[in-house]
Amino acid sequence: MRGMENCQAGWGLGRGDARRYWLVRERQRLNHWGPFGFAQGRLRGAQGKAWRLRACHLVLLVVASSVTFATREVRAENLSTAPPTRVVVLGTGNPSADPDRWGPAAAVVVNDRAYLIDCGSGVVRRAAAAEKNGMAALKAKELKIVFITHLHSDHTLGYPDLIFSPWVLGRKEALEAYGPHGLKNMTSHIEKAWTEDVRIRRRGLEQANATGYKVNVHEIQPGVVYRDENVTVTAFPVRHGIWKEAYGYKFETRDRKIVISGDTAPTDEVVKACDGCDVLLHEVFNPHGDELKDPHWKEYFATFHTSPAELGEIARRARPKLLVVYHQVLEKLPEADLVEQIRKEYSGNWVSAKDLGVY
Repeated sequence: MRGMENCQAGWGLGRGDARRYWLVRERQRLNHWGPFGFAQGRLRGAQGKAWRLRACHLVLLVVASSVTFATREVRAENLSTAPPTRVVVLGTGNPSADPDRWGPAAAVVVNDRAYLIDCGSGVVRRAAAAEKNGMAALKAKELKIVFITHLHSDHTLGYPDLIFSPWVLGRKEALEAYGPHGLKNMTSHIEKAWTEDVRIRRRGLEQANATGYKVNVHEIQPGVVYRDENVTVTAFPVRHGIWKEAYGYKFETRDRKIVISGDTAPTDEVVKACDGCDVLLHEVFNPHGDELKDPHWKEYFATFHTSPAELGEIARRARPKLLVVYHQVLEKLPEADLVEQIRKEYSGNWVSAKDLGVY
């Protein structure tokens, strides 16, 4: 064990590292060849000790260099292979008051610009949390555009937050909001409700700017609804109960195609929009919940939402590279129960999203 003691004492190795090094050196000694091709068995005394120390030093330098190089290589690979377009699920929730799942919202981030989809409760704070995790595009004052799938309250409770909070935090541009007919009326009422707040902030000591709280509303119909140098956004109709208008969105960038279903019962529109897309975000509900034993609620969920069996069929036909399940209606059951049902129905790549997940 003298060789191990030399390395441990002379080069500051822990006992585990020193033992691993000693075992390698012993193997070399038994083979009669050292690291430089000398007959190790012929080196004796001080000369042998000196060679062992030199070998120890050289091996450590090589190992350290290899570790450093490997680390840099992995990091570079991560950066170079990570797509410029990301999907950030800001909130996976629904009307249930689940403290671990904030209101439904997502963002497509490309070239340091964020395109929001829906604005459930807490959307600005969820965006701030994503910024803290490294998504600089989701800084509050950079939240400048949103695509709303439908006007259900759980998808729009964060709309006033999205209008006013980024303004208070420095946004100068008006918010661009795209969504179904009725969005202009909703926006008008919100602006009226906060009239006094705007007056105080603009004319009081805050001296807030005169533009960042305004909203340019675009009420849409199916087809291409937005295009810039980063992305083309196409809206397609989905089936969400008795809503006259509910939309999913397809985002096409130079490197990815991303489809968000919004809230929907099964529809071929999702299949057509995805058609082998890179990421499909799709909602789902758990049919095992006690509530669904009631015929009324069974009919409701069948009309408004998608079951695991139906989701599996959609995913098989749509062929996404990655299926991301969000807006999970768990029906007071563990998430594992829903996950197991989906696993039985779909064998492709998929994940049950968590808040702030990036895909």
